Amino acid sequence: IIRKKFPDMKITISLRVRDKEISEVERIVKNAIDLKLNGVLVLQGDPSPDNPKNSGLIPSQVVKHLKELVDGKIDLFLSLPANPNFDKIKKKIDAKPTGFITQVIGSEEQVARLVEKLKPLGFRIIPILLYPSEKNQKSADFLKLDWSNYQNRFLDFVRDVHNLSDDVLITSPSDFNGIKKELENFKL
Repeated sequence: IIRKKFPDMKITISLRVRDKEISEVERIVKNAIDLKLNGVLVLQGDPSPDNPKNSGLIPSQVVKHLKELVDGKIDLFLSLPANPNFDKIKKKIDAKPTGFITQVIGSEEQVARLVEKLKPLGFRIIPILLYPSEKNQKSADFLKLDWSNYQNRFLDFVRDVHNLSDDVLITSPSDFNGIKKELENFKL
């Protein structure tokens, strides 16, 4: 539906592999290619209340497998913590995804560190930013996110992060109207 309404919009979907067999993952990715989607974020994902089974699939191994299957027809992403231990993410780096989508970022320094380590290796970095509002405070608390660094300068923070990484994903799970209003007059 989104592709039909907005044919030029770049669309990346997330794909939880925890409860899927590799054949189902392949089918979903092939469908994404057929729909001319731009990317797939491969995640372990939380257990599903409807299907508690664990397939044992590991996102970095799934990306390695899919790279041959997709042959560059769609971007493949893995997730990264905001402050990764680069020695512990070697398998993710070795999987050679198109790039990494971070967990929620709290500072420009976090993004600069990721960009410094991963961009020279050819990876795209897409930092996730949480819109600081009273309605999103519960999400910030759950994520243990300290947004005091940017809560009074959100649009400048977005601009600064974008300048570092060339990309940004803004989330506002409980305050769509607030972020919509904030972004209406935003210019990079």
